[in-house]
Amino acid sequence: MTSLSARFTSFAALVLISVPAFNAFGQQQVPPAPADQPSAPAPAGQPVFPKPDPANFTAASPTRETVDAFLHASWGFDDTRVWQVQAIWKTQVEGVSKVAILVGDRTGKQKPQQIGFFTLADGKHLIAGDDIVAFGEHPFADNRAQLVQRADGPYLGSALKDLEIVEFADFQCPHCKEAQPNMDKLAVDFPKARIVFQFYPLEKIHPASKTAASYGYCVAKQGGSTAFFQFAAAVFDGQDGLNQSTDSAILTLNSAVVKASLDPVKIAACAATPATSAAVEASVKLATDLDVNQTPMLMINGRQVSANAPYDTLKKVIEFQEKLDGVTP
Repeated sequence: MTSLSARFTSFAALVLISVPAFNAFGQQQVPPAPADQPSAPAPAGQPVFPKPDPANFTAASPTRETVDAFLHASWGFDDTRVWQVQAIWKTQVEGVSKVAILVGDRTGKQKPQQIGFFTLADGKHLIAGDDIVAFGEHPFADNRAQLVQRADGPYLGSALKDLEIVEFADFQCPHCKEAQPNMDKLAVDFPKARIVFQFYPLEKIHPASKTAASYGYCVAKQGGSTAFFQFAAAVFDGQDGLNQSTDSAILTLNSAVVKASLDPVKIAACAATPATSAAVEASVKLATDLDVNQTPMLMINGRQVSANAPYDTLKKVIEFQEKLDGVTP
């Protein structure tokens, strides 16, 4: 994926800090088989986690129930994943707690892992590795509220925002082009969703992306969402033209405008205005405020998921988020 800091987006890529092994877990590890006997393969099946030691729950917050609710919201779409909260320790910093969990899978194919993170005093964030991640029983609620208020790009589907899928994309990003078949399938499989396109040009690596976004904004302004998505499809189809000279990029954009049945001269004039530049920058600011640092990225009712994830995974995540938010399919 094209990114400023590449990462997978299901709970900070599972890039979680390790915590020291505690007694309840370490003492129950199986010793190695004697050297003169072959090791038998471990039987497949759901792992049996050691019983948590109450002595390892020294912090007043978060509660075990809150951590479980957070993990369910983050991982519940994956019905093969199982976990257990093993410890919530008080630290020397007031309000900061260290949480340890065990994670495995029901098939037994993956060895259980012990991973951990620090929860912060506000009760709304955690630190996992190099990432600050939304935390709590409803970790995506704040992002969702921002998107409902500020995601104002062209959209397909419902005018309602009960299920809002926001795509942050860059017209010059090759991975955004690769994601469009996924987006087309989502529009068919979730006709009651509101699927929004938000401009996120990464100018430092894609010099033509801001101009392309400006053209796209003006196409939507003058022709509406239908014209915009015709324009967007044409730009992605002709994306190679954006990667050559400035003249080639403009020819590519003008051709896409014509395919959207609009006037390239009027669109170019609109794209050159300070108001259009400000609108595109506002979309970029929304992305950065939501900690979206790569394209293409989806926000599904506030949950970040790569638009290039396997389609079956995307569908499963959306269906799970519907249930989590009480949305009628």
